[in-house]
Amino acid sequence: MNALETLLYEITRLFLNPVLVLLCLMFLYALFTLGMLLHDLLRRAVGRPAGQALVAHLRHQPDLSQDKLELLVLRKLELQRLVSRIAPMLGLVATMIPMGPALLAVSAGNAEGMAQHLVVAFAAVIVALLAAAITYGVQTVRRRWLLEELAQILEDRDASAPA
Repeated sequence: MNALETLLYEITRLFLNPVLVLLCLMFLYALFTLGMLLHDLLRRAVGRPAGQALVAHLRHQPDLSQDKLELLVLRKLELQRLVSRIAPMLGLVATMIPMGPALLAVSAGNAEGMAQHLVVAFAAVIVALLAAAITYGVQTVRRRWLLEELAQILEDRDASAPA
């Protein structure tokens, strides 16, 4: 390899561990959000209101405009949306980085070295896709709940406004 190729190879190797750590954190976050969603689903099933994020904001700031309320909805979902979109990209990165050493191991006839690199590559992409799928599902349900809450707030405002 020439100097430029070596430099690129070393740069990509530097990113493997940080990407793997980020993927693990995203997966833990996805499990946390899934647990919170299941908790809220359980509360709804027994008839107790869950969340009520926008109503709580309105108690402290009753004069929030519709635009501000919609912005609150987006903020509440932002991290879930980011994880659902970024995790697959990082999973691809974490898959491709070990492929270089795996291919070098194949060319050297080192099947064990190849297998070790491929295990990391495939495990990373599976964790990334699971994190993305979980956060996407949670975000979809939460978005519907928040939009229903927003619609109810706006409906209540319109009903109480002087005609």
